[in-house]
Amino acid sequence: MYSVRLGPPEVTDAELCGPQRRIVSRHNDTGTVKRMDRKDRERVEILGHSDVGDVVSVLSDSFFDYPVMRFVLGAEGDYRTRLEQLIGFFVMARVLRDEVLLGVRAPRGLRAAGLVSYPRGGPSPPELGGIREETWARLGDEARSRYELFGAATARFVVESHHIHLGMIGVRPSAQGQGLGRKVLEAVHDLSSADSSSTGVTLTTELESNVPLYEHFGYEILGRDRVGSALTTWGMYRSDR
Repeated sequence: MYSVRLGPPEVTDAELCGPQRRIVSRHNDTGTVKRMDRKDRERVEILGHSDVGDVVSVLSDSFFDYPVMRFVLGAEGDYRTRLEQLIGFFVMARVLRDEVLLGVRAPRGLRAAGLVSYPRGGPSPPELGGIREETWARLGDEARSRYELFGAATARFVVESHHIHLGMIGVRPSAQGQGLGRKVLEAVHDLSSADSSSTGVTLTTELESNVPLYEHFGYEILGRDRVGSALTTWGMYRSDR
């Protein structure tokens, strides 16, 4: 199992204000998700292999204290290094499966990022298996067991129709409160709307405070489950129909 189903550590009330007008396409010639807001400010881009390091850095910053990461990685070893190894695996899974990395840049570099996957997108490439085993060899059997326990819980949140899954979305702490999380989230909705075979977007979150925020964006709760005694996860779905 390569995919991680995590909700964002940062979508705040300040990011929910006001409607935006959007022009939607999955890709354009420059690799940018076409979208227009009132001031056409920071644009959400489709990122590539050369951006992997920056994406890992953004998500490691924003997910540093996220409940799932603390649960899976535990207290063993250098936490930051282990976190980057785990998130690096998630990011490379998207790259190798030719899925989608999204990001928002600023003069000082990448400020926000999101990982999108296609649950019915076919088998994983062989090289991903090697990266998976190398990652868990570094992180240890206990971390792998905790991750699989989490995965078993989220697997119960089933959407039978074709859809896309928002695996991770994060904003650097220094850039939070500027609406970047909202921009990435709406770009994910744009991807689904532009895909005639997709019926909507799924995600999970492990912060109860995120549930009403996602509901604001049109998500409905698929279910709720406990992961051991330490963690609660909510599965959510936003239909395009």
